[in-house]
Amino acid sequence: MRFSSCFVIHSPRLQIAALALVSLISFEVFANPHEYMLENGLKLIVREDHRSPVVVSQIWYKAGSVDELNGTTGIAHVLEHMMFKGTEKVSGGEFSKQIAAVGGRDNAFTARDYTAYFQQLHKSKLPLAMKLEADRMHNLKLTKEEFAKEIKVVMEERRLRTDDQPHSLVHEKMMAVAYQSHPYRRPIIGWMNDLENMSVQDAQEWYDRWYAPNNAVLVVVGDVNPNDVFSLAQKYYGKIKSRPLLSLAFRKPQVEPPQAGIKRLMIKAPAQLPYLVMGYHAPVLHDADADWEPYALEMLVGVLDGNESARLNKELVREQRIASSINADYDSTGRGPSMFFLNGTPSEGKSVEELETALHSEVQKLIRDGVTEEELARVKAQVVSGHVFQLDSMFYQAMQIGQLESVGLSYRDLDTIIKKLQAVTAEQVRDVAIKYLIEDSLTVATLDPQPLVQRSSITPPRGLQH
Repeated sequence: MRFSSCFVIHSPRLQIAALALVSLISFEVFANPHEYMLENGLKLIVREDHRSPVVVSQIWYKAGSVDELNGTTGIAHVLEHMMFKGTEKVSGGEFSKQIAAVGGRDNAFTARDYTAYFQQLHKSKLPLAMKLEADRMHNLKLTKEEFAKEIKVVMEERRLRTDDQPHSLVHEKMMAVAYQSHPYRRPIIGWMNDLENMSVQDAQEWYDRWYAPNNAVLVVVGDVNPNDVFSLAQKYYGKIKSRPLLSLAFRKPQVEPPQAGIKRLMIKAPAQLPYLVMGYHAPVLHDADADWEPYALEMLVGVLDGNESARLNKELVREQRIASSINADYDSTGRGPSMFFLNGTPSEGKSVEELETALHSEVQKLIRDGVTEEELARVKAQVVSGHVFQLDSMFYQAMQIGQLESVGLSYRDLDTIIKKLQAVTAEQVRDVAIKYLIEDSLTVATLDPQPLVQRSSITPPRGLQH
């Protein structure tokens, strides 16, 4: 879950107003959700938002690419595609047609830690969404014929989104090197060889292993009455039997061994410009109240790359003109360890080596001189207000809840997260830079651009979250 934001607030008065807005809004907003537990283990979280007669329904399964094994990488995403191929009651493609017929929209996405399916539609049509989603939770019909068609779509999606996208290819190969043993080293979409040798039985086994009410969270946000939503969930999901989650019971801790020196790799791929990615191993949020480093790392992202006047863009793009684009990124939540990224494209006439040197220089400058209180106040206003402004969207309200619940945190942590972000000090930002932006935990990947090759491809129908 990323808390960095594109909202830019330059005025000190607006900064103060934004933080005041957070303190006033957070208690009302985050106290709202209602939690229920069905007898079969399905967790239901309902958040009321009566601004318009709309509802968002999301079902989150706590299984993603992190749970896959070598030989079947990509199976979580493949099954996501197959979930739209029909049940005994609903024929293939009919699910989306029925949602569209009532003016709604639906889709799905696969991530490292979870797989989610959603519908957004008029509040009166929530029973339809629940009926259809509950049906495919336990009645999915998988056939060799449909699988043979859909696996080709997934392979083309891999070509389109990774093999033919040089930046994506660099990130994929970098992750495979940066992580020595943790399953985050494998791509969400899977290795092509695994996709080529995948069978419908692999999909069936994944479905049987993970798709159960006691491994899912249902999140509903919108113009609804929580008790009415609970009654609907009981009606449609309540009759689905829970299943022993043997794979869940035997999950073992997967700790990434400490890196013992800088790693480097070069990727040759058709592209117009070179590209640089620097990734440092970093922690994720485990205890929203006790942890502080992930919050400081979020603020560090904002200091380096929170807006056009942030350090990297100001120094390396506008003033020194070493880079044509620059970016910092960090994801503070996950079931596994995270990484802190610095990446960019060198300006014409500049090399990736010069850009890397300049990035190291900016990191050392921050460590040496620290962060000013004024700078941190500006970043806090941007990061925190951007996080709150996401509440304007019912969909992202549900996303916040679902993501936290799926990685072992709680929707109740949302208010704590806001407060902890506000409490980060300038010294803490400097401390995490000193501790984590070190060469011994660094992986550097560079793109060596090759002549461009044109090819045609089809557009994949489903989502993939990286």
